[in-house]
Amino acid sequence: MSNPLLDFTDLPPFDRIQPEDVAPAIDTLLARANQALETVTAPDFPAQWDAIARVLDVATERLGVVWGAISHLNSVADTPALRAAYNAALPRVTEFWTRLGADERLYAKYKAIDPETLDAEQGRALHNALRGFVLSGAELQGAAKERFAQIQERQAELSQKFSENALDATDAFAYYASAEELAGVPDDVLQAARSAAEAEAEGRAGYKLTLKMPSYLPVMQFAHDRALRERLYRAYATRASDQAEGEAKRFDNTALIHEILALRREEAQLLGYPHFGAVSLVPKMAQSPDQVIAFLRDLAARARPYAEKDLADMRDFAARTLGIVDPQAWDWPYIAEKLKEARYAFSEQEVKQYFPAPKVLAGLFKIVENLFEVRIVRDSAPVWHPAVEFYRIERDGALVGQFYLDLPARPGKRGGAWMDDVRTRWRRPDTGVLQTPVAHLVCNFAAGVAGKPALLTHDDVITLFHEFGHGLHHLLTQVSERDVSGIAGVEWDAVELPSQFMENFCWEWRVLQDMTAHVDTGAPLPRDLYDKMLAAKNFQSGLQTLRQIEFALFDMLLHTVHDPAQDFMPLLEQVRSEVSVMPPPPFSRMPHTFSHIFAGGYAAGYYSYKWAEVLSADAYAAFEETVGSDGLPSREVGRRYRQAILEAGGSRPAMESFKAFRGREPQLDALLRHQGMAQPPAVVLTA
Repeated sequence: MSNPLLDFTDLPPFDRIQPEDVAPAIDTLLARANQALETVTAPDFPAQWDAIARVLDVATERLGVVWGAISHLNSVADTPALRAAYNAALPRVTEFWTRLGADERLYAKYKAIDPETLDAEQGRALHNALRGFVLSGAELQGAAKERFAQIQERQAELSQKFSENALDATDAFAYYASAEELAGVPDDVLQAARSAAEAEAEGRAGYKLTLKMPSYLPVMQFAHDRALRERLYRAYATRASDQAEGEAKRFDNTALIHEILALRREEAQLLGYPHFGAVSLVPKMAQSPDQVIAFLRDLAARARPYAEKDLADMRDFAARTLGIVDPQAWDWPYIAEKLKEARYAFSEQEVKQYFPAPKVLAGLFKIVENLFEVRIVRDSAPVWHPAVEFYRIERDGALVGQFYLDLPARPGKRGGAWMDDVRTRWRRPDTGVLQTPVAHLVCNFAAGVAGKPALLTHDDVITLFHEFGHGLHHLLTQVSERDVSGIAGVEWDAVELPSQFMENFCWEWRVLQDMTAHVDTGAPLPRDLYDKMLAAKNFQSGLQTLRQIEFALFDMLLHTVHDPAQDFMPLLEQVRSEVSVMPPPPFSRMPHTFSHIFAGGYAAGYYSYKWAEVLSADAYAAFEETVGSDGLPSREVGRRYRQAILEAGGSRPAMESFKAFRGREPQLDALLRHQGMAQPPAVVLTA
């Protein structure tokens, strides 16, 4: 028990975990899991769900929780020592999960379970498990099975290296700008950049700019200096690629991408599928790659007229008002921000002053409490960084779940935002105790400066609500079978429904009143500023839609028709020529940091964001149809949504859950209406 990773009395002791704890903990847990596997696969062990769970699931759950804690620290508190410990353990952990999923004896034991002895949750979990065995190579024999295992281990290694290269390439860049170069950049960004320069070992002159979003994006949006914007854009767009400059080339992900794609194709063919796209869709809502591609192209055709209008507006405005007659890729964010300011008479910087992080959190918690009939309060637990907060969710005084909240960006923390599980709601078969769920909610927002709280852009607020939606899906489940509890077992192309659903509340006036307070005066968001924000809600929605379709279509084609031995950049160019109206310059290397598909779970699945938007927009329409006289969403509809979607988790097909809430299958109309694309694009004067 001296090893904190082997302390299962409570939550992970993140403040005590050291890199040297990793290897002995994994040794112990792998030995226990292997022994459990041998026990349940013995000929005389009963083919009973509960019996297997009491032995094998308990052992593998503990291995999963500990490896999850190690992986989490590797993502949010990366150090050379921890990275080395993680990478040393990764092949062994991957080998075990691969072998477990392909074990013929265990597969036979599950096939021998009498379905009549199971409740509905267990029946769904068994269905998923049998499908998982097939996709994990349990029906392969001899050399094919051995090769399949080798592929899984190599893919895990490559994905981790891809992620490390993306992080290292991002962290390696720094440019110390002068005050003159930063003309136009907001004061809080300047203060953060100056503080970052002063924090250097010797104390640097100037302002430290990085490729982390809180630094990079405001420069691209607000800096008047085109040369500065070009410098940062080129560094950002070539990260982890062959186009990076100088020493940064050592993080090139090109070879890794080729090998990952080749291994995925080989894996699919071993399983009897023509390509990885077909394998990826087996456990998803979508029926085939062709259906997904048709869906994306149909949506692209609907969005294209709006995107072309968006682009024409920017070109016209840039030439007439900004004197930019030939806009380049590093100009578009700046032009867009200036056009929005001119058209709607407000700026993101003005809005940001009304969204201090503590006030936003209070407003988020209030809408969740009112809508889903829970209470959110501060709680205590060991954390990995002083900025991390911990909360508990209660209903009628009983604990429902808990979550960690890690909002600020910092060195050694992977970019982006995500929700991950710490543990899952589960009626533990070893003790009979109901284990409550716990989640990580991670973002990368700018930290507060000069003694003031962190200020969030409205996009940051939307991101926070998005991740909290994922968290609610995990935390509010009432399913007690681990494999279909919360987000477990939910089809990947439906898992974004609750997250995108929550984004809608960021645009509701009554909700915003409770989550805004000017950082200096404390005044809530003025109605006239809200009206301008609402008018600008679908600003450039056509361009944004085409951008997501470009990523999704590239992803699906990459995993279906593309030959992994060939250069993947021509395929991206082909997709852009079909979909994009403002393709980036030839040196841009988006795939090299496309971590969703090369280091995450979205391979041949990035379309899920757009697919789930149809579900989430239609689901939110039920709230719009029943909004009360107070302007707030109906608690009754909130209860139905909670019970049909959130509480059901993965215990039934997502379409059944959607129809249980909405009474019918989803329709595209709500999405087009929400994004301002239900009618032909209107002609709007640019300035």
